Amino acid sequence: MPSPRIGVLALQGDVVDHVRALRALGAEATGVRRVAELAAVDALVVPGGESTTMIRLARVFDLLGPLRERIAEGLPVLGTCAGMIMLADRVEDAAPGQETLGGLHVTVRRNAFGRQVDSFEGPLDVAGLDSPVHAVFIRAPWVEAVDDDVEVLARVAHGPAVGRIVAVRQGPLMATSFHPEVGEDTRIHGLFLDLVQER
Repeated sequence: MPSPRIGVLALQGDVVDHVRALRALGAEATGVRRVAELAAVDALVVPGGESTTMIRLARVFDLLGPLRERIAEGLPVLGTCAGMIMLADRVEDAAPGQETLGGLHVTVRRNAFGRQVDSFEGPLDVAGLDSPVHAVFIRAPWVEAVDDDVEVLARVAHGPAVGRIVAVRQGPLMATSFHPEVGEDTRIHGLFLDLVQER
């Protein structure tokens, strides 16, 4: 079976580390910023960054419509941090006029953990993994509510945000509040590749 071709939306954010993690797992990974590049991939990662900026740039590059179409058609997508906001159908504390790509049946709260100075990291149990991941949260969102078709993969176990949902899956869509591309642990990307290969 050929290696899946995974695109990383390369409008803004931590593209290089996502590409590195995917290639370490044997996937063919490439940046996507044009419609033809999007058409050539089997799945997509939407990285962290600034969700309003990424939407604006997607419009500039004429990608907004094609991204929404491919997600609606069942393209597997992993959204991390701002990427989670980009996939969400509903956003609390949205910027004025903020749009998303949509498709993920959740309500997400932007910057839920606070400002940059409130960023933190620590162990996080994730469904499907036999030991915790080291999760890095940087101006991260969390999931306020999920529809019945969304599986919760991880919740914060300690501290003031205990119980908050920080990783979800819905069919071919997966999203995390944290940055799985930071560090050497590629298991979140591995879960996504398993999802891609199930399609």
